[in-house]
Amino acid sequence: MASGNPEERRHRETSATAICVPARNEAALLPRFLKALTAQDDPNAFVLCLLLDTCTDDSEAIVAAHCNGVPFEIVTRKSVADSAPNAGRARAAAMDLGIETVGPDGILLSTDADSVPAPDWVAANLAALEMADVVVGRIDRSGGIPSPAQDRIEAYYDGLARLRRVLDPLPWESAQPHHYTSAASLACSAETYLALGGFEPVPAGEDARLVDTAHRLGMRVRRDGAVRVETSARRDGRARGGLADHLRDMDRTGGASARMAHPEDVAWRYARHAVARAGWSNVDTAASVLAAAVGRSEEEVHAAASVAPNAEGFAMQVVPDIPGGERLVDLPTAEAALAALLARHAGAVA
Repeated sequence: MASGNPEERRHRETSATAICVPARNEAALLPRFLKALTAQDDPNAFVLCLLLDTCTDDSEAIVAAHCNGVPFEIVTRKSVADSAPNAGRARAAAMDLGIETVGPDGILLSTDADSVPAPDWVAANLAALEMADVVVGRIDRSGGIPSPAQDRIEAYYDGLARLRRVLDPLPWESAQPHHYTSAASLACSAETYLALGGFEPVPAGEDARLVDTAHRLGMRVRRDGAVRVETSARRDGRARGGLADHLRDMDRTGGASARMAHPEDVAWRYARHAVARAGWSNVDTAASVLAAAVGRSEEEVHAAASVAPNAEGFAMQVVPDIPGGERLVDLPTAEAALAALLARHAGAVA
């Protein structure tokens, strides 16, 4: 089902941006999602590319009923899986549909059918992409049972993001940073997506893998708190190992199962990334000083510089793992250590 065909739409200004969404049996939530897209500041500025992933409910009929009543175009494709559900494979198929629709010069926005993008979500993503290669939006949980343990975890990671702004400030970073990565709000150009190799066909974590690759390649990754999506806090999610599974674990353990890298170890890495970026333009003459600062040999510094595409890529490659490895600690220990670090930098943390 499609409103127009991809070849025709590729040449239209209104189809320069594709919202790419995999949907698996989301009949109950699709009307809410489509309503949120209709409420976008400029609902004519994008085309919705919807991958109906082995749906056995009324998802297809619901989309068909809305197709002529929304101000944006809808392109759909059905997939019939011959194996277990796979979030990475479905998301990659949705992105492929987006590239076919808007072409290799278009923009791809990823989200989920159980999500509610803020009215300025499309506009905020496009504005952020003027400053970065990959934009990761903030995810707010809504509905369902509250999760105090998850609230604490998210507050902790937001604190880490604020600390990084002090220790490792980046020109493309948002004034409202956050730490999480989710394909429920992920944006990049089609060219960037292809350069990253696309989403891997893994059951969960395909979004984190894609963004990790962007970091390794020296791309500008902007985690922007002004780009917002509400997503369902349900405990019966579609992706194994996804948010629903995590929330059930938090319900069961009250957060006692959570383990995170000690914030002092994370801060160690942040500070050395900043040193490496600053030294990128003068690697040849300052290799010995840089090597001592980041804990590498001069040979390793030169080797990293020879293959790094830019300062960001150099920083990601040359900074080693912390000696002895990062300490994994429970949430109360991590919170207390982070509070001490933030207090130490209180004059600089916004």
